Amino acid sequence: MGTLRTKKTLSQCDRILIHLQSGKTINPLQALNLYGCFRLGARIYDLKKAGFDIDSRLVHKNGVQYAEYSMRGE
Repeated sequence: MGTLRTKKTLSQCDRILIHLQSGKTINPLQALNLYGCFRLGARIYDLKKAGFDIDSRLVHKNGVQYAEYSMRGE
């Protein structure tokens, strides 16, 4: 028996995937602020392991380095 997930019960992976599939990028600070996700890299790993094609790039801004993720174009 399948379960129907509502917006309130979506997992962090689900929410991040929807975010990426909408054409947006995401970085760790956005993931924390939008989805309460402290470990974006781990969620991206989970999504990649599930077969989703996700790009990452390092961003250097104001002396800080962080990863930014996006979905690869189909």
